[in-house]
Amino acid sequence: MKASGSPPVKRESPPPPNQQQPPQQQQQQPPPQQQQGGPLRHLGLPPPGLGLLGMVPHSPLELMAVAHHHGPPRSYSSPPPISSSDPTANECKLVDYRGQKVAAFIIAGETMLCLPQAFELFLKHLVGGLHTVYTKLKRLDIVPLVCNVEQVRILRGLGAIQPGVNRCKLLSCKDFDILYRDCTTAR
Repeated sequence: MKASGSPPVKRESPPPPNQQQPPQQQQQQPPPQQQQGGPLRHLGLPPPGLGLLGMVPHSPLELMAVAHHHGPPRSYSSPPPISSSDPTANECKLVDYRGQKVAAFIIAGETMLCLPQAFELFLKHLVGGLHTVYTKLKRLDIVPLVCNVEQVRILRGLGAIQPGVNRCKLLSCKDFDILYRDCTTAR
């Protein structure tokens, strides 16, 4: 069967999984943490220690930006509406605020103003529109509360919001003071 005179040809096949490979074939890929650029470089994130947006701070303004950066930015989606299971959360009061009567709810012991009404009374002549107010709130890292359906119905009945409006947000007096100061401060 075998031809005499020629040695059998030895073919190399990959070793079974339980056998060790020769040293020249044992190069392993480094784990993701040790790859070039830091632990999460494959996600497109800057290496640790480079500060805000991967920049190396050179000017005092850049140093201040890095010093004031506190982790990832907050999500700007609205929080869920206030629970309607708490009957006191749906008790609307007219509060005297900055010399005007403003519709408000007491939520967790804090007076929460009807933001559209407060905008109409105090900010309309200062900023372009309610959309501008929401942009300012994002920049100021202030998240207003979302009214539940019953609160919206009550506010419409009081005339605090327009008849066709089906959603509304609430802002604490303290946060509205911050917003008002931002709208009235020249930059």
